[in-house]
Amino acid sequence: MSADLFARLAEAAEPDWRRYTEHAFVRRMGEGSLPEAAFRAYLVQDYLFLLQFARANALAVYKSRSLADMRAALGGLQAILDVEIDLHLRLCARWGLREADLEGVPEHAATTAYTRFVLDCGAAGDLLDLHVALAPCVVGYGVIAKRLAPHGVEALGSHPYREWIAEYAGEPYQEVVAKARWQIDALAERALTPRRFPELARTFAAASRLEAAFWQMGLDAAGNG
Repeated sequence: MSADLFARLAEAAEPDWRRYTEHAFVRRMGEGSLPEAAFRAYLVQDYLFLLQFARANALAVYKSRSLADMRAALGGLQAILDVEIDLHLRLCARWGLREADLEGVPEHAATTAYTRFVLDCGAAGDLLDLHVALAPCVVGYGVIAKRLAPHGVEALGSHPYREWIAEYAGEPYQEVVAKARWQIDALAERALTPRRFPELARTFAAASRLEAAFWQMGLDAAGNG
């Protein structure tokens, strides 16, 4: 087995992984040309998305069979509740949207599709299935943000999406990414077999497609599909 299962999965699902991480939404965000309406539609839905992802990480705690696995899942849960959700609330407050306003917004079909897919993977499978389903989001955001800040966050200057990029390119979130990759490898040491890899690759590819659909939802909401 390779030392980095995530890299193997991303390579196996390369077309879907690339369409997600190089989506027009991402490209235009990096250029600074993404319409604010598209970013706002995405961010509001991503807040609802994170609430469901918090449940998925709580499920990972439940599915864990060791204290180390529980702590790893708890770290992911804390990153969502204490870092990512705070970022979303802070940015949305600039548009006059409070937490209660966000929670009253209906989930878009793209939000429901991906989050329920992840929860189903966790409920029907084991901890490795769940973490692989989570990985395109958890690791992908870190990969995307680093790509959007090739010369560091300070070089972004007054970039309109600097705060979002900085959050995911910054050291605290990059540590979350590193821990997520390490956890997948640790679980694979116990549960991965050659026959199982194609199934995990299909899960990873499906999650990547659902992530791409989530970006597209933001563009479509702003009439920029």
